[in-house]
Amino acid sequence: MSEEVYTVEQFAERLKLHPKTVLRFIREGRLRAVKLGKSYRILRSDFDAFAGVVPKERPAGARVTAIVDLPGMSPEAAQRLARVLPSARMGQTAHPDPMSIDVVHDPDRDHVKVVLIGAPGDVASMLRMVETLT
Repeated sequence: MSEEVYTVEQFAERLKLHPKTVLRFIREGRLRAVKLGKSYRILRSDFDAFAGVVPKERPAGARVTAIVDLPGMSPEAAQRLARVLPSARMGQTAHPDPMSIDVVHDPDRDHVKVVLIGAPGDVASMLRMVETLT
């Protein structure tokens, strides 16, 4: 069974975003896309996950919010976490439940906060990843 595919322009139009914003999301790892030549293609399932659309056959389940405080981290370490965590989430398989991953660095205190919102199992695996990386 084939899945609907969007170009960056189609994706941007549907979400009322600028195409450069969509490209930035792809580069940052916040949106999964496949590069074909010089352009990207985005699967419908990835569009739905990004937009927070819950599949009709699967009702929304429990959601968990976890905040991890990591003291004494440099801005470079925060940037590395901000790149690695979304990439680890995307991995090789599509995830039907959308997940929010935010990494914030406080330069005055050299603290990093990682905020994870998603299904309990997904958040638990991301917490293990944070523990491994720090």
